[in-house]
Amino acid sequence: MGGPRQALVAALALAAAPAIAQEAAPVVPVVTLDQDRLFVESLYGRRVAEEIEAESAALAAENRQIEAELTAEERALTERRPSLPPEEFRALADAFDEKVESLRQQQDAKARELQRRSDVERRNFLARALPVLSRLVAERGALVILDDRAVLLAAESIDITDAAIARVDSVLGDGNAPPLREEAPEHATDPSLAPEAEPPAAEE
Repeated sequence: MGGPRQALVAALALAAAPAIAQEAAPVVPVVTLDQDRLFVESLYGRRVAEEIEAESAALAAENRQIEAELTAEERALTERRPSLPPEEFRALADAFDEKVESLRQQQDAKARELQRRSDVERRNFLARALPVLSRLVAERGALVILDDRAVLLAAESIDITDAAIARVDSVLGDGNAPPLREEAPEHATDPSLAPEAEPPAAEE
């Protein structure tokens, strides 16, 4: 599929500037990554999954409560039917049908919002993980990172998913706190990877 997945691959290909490797890892021009596992098994992804699951359970409980209330209301209306003029009963029945439809639309909208939030959280995670992954790729001397599902056959040694999960966890944590700042490689050639210089002291 396209979208964020292709954007991530393209961005990493451009961002992986050559740098002196800090870790003992094989130098290969291409590495692979399981993006789904990176998200699902990361602290960030686990936190998102727990929150979505809790909200989904709350929505399901709310749906059950609404269903029970509507069932009781429908039963009460049916019991009143013999004592009501046909026109009055029809008006009450129509109002009840409109209420049911309105509640159904509201609950469906809540379910769609939960799905939308899940998608947004995943995109946000990939955006925040991109600089971390770029550094990891550069340290290994690679020029491009590929989604492992697009690769027919590859040596296990070029898969960086486990290393990526560990690195992302160490920098982003569960995503609720500001990311920790990584130290730039000592001999990094990319100025954007170097620590920011201290501003000059003001002259008295």
